[in-house]
Amino acid sequence: MVDIEQTALPGIGLKHEFTTRSGRRVGVVSHRTGRRDLVIYDVSDPDRACEAVKLNDEEAEALVELLGAPRIVQRLNALHSQVEGLVSLQLPIGPGSPYVGRPMGDARVRTRTGASIVAVVRGGQVITSPTPDFGLAAGDVIVVVGGQDSTEAVADILADG
Repeated sequence: MVDIEQTALPGIGLKHEFTTRSGRRVGVVSHRTGRRDLVIYDVSDPDRACEAVKLNDEEAEALVELLGAPRIVQRLNALHSQVEGLVSLQLPIGPGSPYVGRPMGDARVRTRTGASIVAVVRGGQVITSPTPDFGLAAGDVIVVVGGQDSTEAVADILADG
């Protein structure tokens, strides 16, 4: 397990840092304005940043999708090998989805398909076991688990209603 250090930056926001297995320090500064900086620290001086990449909301969400959502799916795939017929999909909520701005329960996914939404990835955070009153937003990535047919049906529901 990775040990993440959190530091308050008065007037700026929060800094989260960890050390990789290879000894590199990596951090994310979350500004009060919503901007995030991905910081890579100097190998010879872990207190000195050698690279900082400023990320807007869209870029941070893209990075989260690249790093976060596949990890959830990887864990679910390990479960698949133990349970025959279990499928998980990552389903993006597009801006044209009829459920943008509505509670997740309005889609009645479990009732209509038998599949379960087990997580939502949004803006750098993974929300596990979201409740029916969880509001969906464009750009969310829904992680759904069930049989092949039921998970594909969820994709259709989230896209078309």
